[in-house]
Amino acid sequence: MDKIADSPSRPRRWVVKIGSALLTNNGQGLDHQAIAGWVGQIAQLQEHDLEVVLVSSGAVAEGVARLGWRRRPTLIHELQAAAAIGQMGLVQAYESKFQQFDKHTAQVLLDHDDLSSRERYLNARSTLNTLLALGVIPVVNENDTVVTDEIRFGDNDTLAALVANLVDAELLVILTDQSGLFEEDPRKNPNTPLIRRASANDKSLDAVAGDSAGGLGRGGMVTKLQAARLAARSGANTVIAGGRDPDVLLKIFAGTEVGTLLVADNEPLVARKQWLAGHLQVRGILVLDDGAVHVLKKQGKSLLPVGVRALSGEFTRGEMVSCVDTQGVEVARGLVNYSARETRQIIGKASRHIDEVLGFCNAEELIHRDNLVVL
Repeated sequence: MDKIADSPSRPRRWVVKIGSALLTNNGQGLDHQAIAGWVGQIAQLQEHDLEVVLVSSGAVAEGVARLGWRRRPTLIHELQAAAAIGQMGLVQAYESKFQQFDKHTAQVLLDHDDLSSRERYLNARSTLNTLLALGVIPVVNENDTVVTDEIRFGDNDTLAALVANLVDAELLVILTDQSGLFEEDPRKNPNTPLIRRASANDKSLDAVAGDSAGGLGRGGMVTKLQAARLAARSGANTVIAGGRDPDVLLKIFAGTEVGTLLVADNEPLVARKQWLAGHLQVRGILVLDDGAVHVLKKQGKSLLPVGVRALSGEFTRGEMVSCVDTQGVEVARGLVNYSARETRQIIGKASRHIDEVLGFCNAEELIHRDNLVVL
């Protein structure tokens, strides 16, 4: 594995996903000792200026254990009831463990609509970025209590990959009850070699990934491989590793060869720019003054309302707009923080006046630099 800790491109932000089998000790209720171990490691990572978003399974499994059920139910209302019960214990466990390190946590429940709607996508992204800037550890889970079958992520591996995309994580760590991805099923061949490193998009890996053997979670190695490929779209590498390996997160941070490293083809910034530049339909055009063009092209800053002369088109918050100079030459594209109606009211004005003009302020920037690509 690459020396993550020593490299100039050391990951600044990780998403760490912990599976149900690990968290609940294979169905025996929450494993508080194991949770304390992971929490301690995350606290140490934070002390090394590494931001961590924790994606935690276990709510349904904990609810099943609390209710005394022998297996995970299949009816949606029973799953939602189990999730509601189990979420209480899960949040309490993380909160109490992180408090021992004087760390604050925040519960973030997401469903598919939150990430498919561009406006809600920006809201979720802004909330997570704000929490991380405050030094808070977000604990993310699927909103199992309200989702329907049609909009479920299907597993928290997929959710973790989408969160990695959402927050521009450099690394997705999937902790599981296996040591990583093996060349064959280790349950059938205990001597099969562990795959140490591969491209996330290597199609030959499909043949060696298998379904989950347990009844508590929804994900197996298939979903973990799919999650790695989804994370790779925004340039995030993925490590699949054994969660019971002592100090596994610290070992990964130190560059120790642990688990399976699935490498993205593109660097995060390159991947995100490709997505912004080519994968979303442009809904409007903003005409910038010379000062704004200079700031975007030479200083890499956000676009403020004061630098916009005019606009055309109809768009909602979170949609893609094109930024052009006074000659009509496109200089950038980005996801706008205000609708076309709202933008018309604030262009040419200083950001401090947004609240008095609109009665609210989504952001000081019309387009934040993280959601902007200069062409």
